[in-house]
Amino acid sequence: MVTPICFASESMVPPATERLTRRHANREGGDAAVRRYDAWMFQVSNERFEELAAEAVAALPESLSSHMDNVAIIVEDEAKGRNLFGLYEGIPLTRRGFSSYNAVMPDRITLYQTTICQVCASEDDVRAQVRKTVIHEIAHHFGISDPRLDELGWA
Repeated sequence: MVTPICFASESMVPPATERLTRRHANREGGDAAVRRYDAWMFQVSNERFEELAAEAVAALPESLSSHMDNVAIIVEDEAKGRNLFGLYEGIPLTRRGFSSYNAVMPDRITLYQTTICQVCASEDDVRAQVRKTVIHEIAHHFGISDPRLDELGWA
């Protein structure tokens, strides 16, 4: 059984904002801030991002989603100190034993909204990256490793 998707968003993106924006990072030092990069970033509202994540989960084949067990999917702004689109935390289905897996918190799949949006130039790009990230992290729930996902083209 799939735990209903619960989104706990910490994003600072203003609500109902769907636009292309520039991000600037400044170098430390000197009197004047020097622009280190100009990168386009497509922003979607927290609500829209959560809808895209829910769509990605809903689009999973029934033969796959019916085997998902005790997993929650949440959205956060970005991973602290890491550059990740998503993160699976939990005990994969392949490592669960009948007597050793009981009374445990749900596995957790976290999607990082800002990190995903930083590499996207349109809502279609965001949708595609969210879908790929959801599939990648759910694969970890099923016990598929990063090297295997790389072989399959889902890394």
